[in-house]
Amino acid sequence: MLAIASKILNNIKKNFSYTHYFSTVIVLSLTSILIFFIVIASPSFSNVIIFSLILVFNSLTVLLLLGSKRRKDINVLIRTITALRSNSYTSDNEIKLDKDLNELEAEIKQMFNNNRSVITNMKKLEQIRTEFLGNVSHELRTPIFAIQGFIETLLDGALNDEKVNRTFLNKANQHTLNLNNLLNDLIDISMIESGQMKMSFRYFNIIELLESILNEMRAHADKKELELRFESAKEKVLAYGDKDKIRQVLVNLILNAIKYTENGFVEVMIIIENELIIISVKDSGIGISEEDQKRIFERFYRVDKDRSREIGGTGLGLAIVKHIIEAHNSKIQIQSKLGMGSEFSFYLKKG
Repeated sequence: MLAIASKILNNIKKNFSYTHYFSTVIVLSLTSILIFFIVIASPSFSNVIIFSLILVFNSLTVLLLLGSKRRKDINVLIRTITALRSNSYTSDNEIKLDKDLNELEAEIKQMFNNNRSVITNMKKLEQIRTEFLGNVSHELRTPIFAIQGFIETLLDGALNDEKVNRTFLNKANQHTLNLNNLLNDLIDISMIESGQMKMSFRYFNIIELLESILNEMRAHADKKELELRFESAKEKVLAYGDKDKIRQVLVNLILNAIKYTENGFVEVMIIIENELIIISVKDSGIGISEEDQKRIFERFYRVDKDRSREIGGTGLGLAIVKHIIEAHNSKIQIQSKLGMGSEFSFYLKKG
């Protein structure tokens, strides 16, 4: 009851706050009514004439005051809107309306702040777009120029040299594979960031998926004489998510771990905590500095650009990983120190 009464009193107070400008109008109206009763009490021709003149005067004064108030408010609004359109305001504190228009002033300030936020975001997006196009152009140019160079060398006579022709063809082929990987990653991240990536969430056996991926990756690990570890106390653990997208994440993380590890091991671990499955990929590789860890998930960001290109990295893999994991309402985390390896981890809901 007290809350209702307080609300009613606030509304009454608020309504009265809008009438202070028209107090003169109220006084004039009451004066006209008072004179009217005086005329009735003493009805003479002169009193009627006086009452009529006063009534006309008061009416004209009321109309004049109301028109003046309305014109003043409209002019203030026009000036405010003109200033907004011309971006003359640098702060919402510069927006001032009459006290009777407090709510409208608050709405205009909110609109100003929203527009400024939109403009700021648009500028950031334009900068990101420009940087993205520049990075794409550079990344495409590298394999294309390399392929072009190998083909020109072969056409200039190296094709007939059995000692180098196959080597050059193999290198050209590797660059075409790198180019294809880059284009696939560009398509993936474009679909993800435009909201066109379709997700198919269901329960799947994460142990079975990991064993399948590790069997595929084992040849890469054996080539570098790395120990590829995976142990699980259970044969079946159901996780909830998009199986194909999680496969893409795990392939990327495990392959990266192998690429950037020269000696030691790459280990995949699963930890079950309540209703969550924590999946981590740990290695004994080169590690990542704290400064680089802050940007490692940015598009085209590389810790070691020359080395990344040498081993076929596109610079988009971890950005794609981050987007996929976030689409699962999870978060990719990293723990790493230079020279002491890295560990990437994320969680999925347990089935």
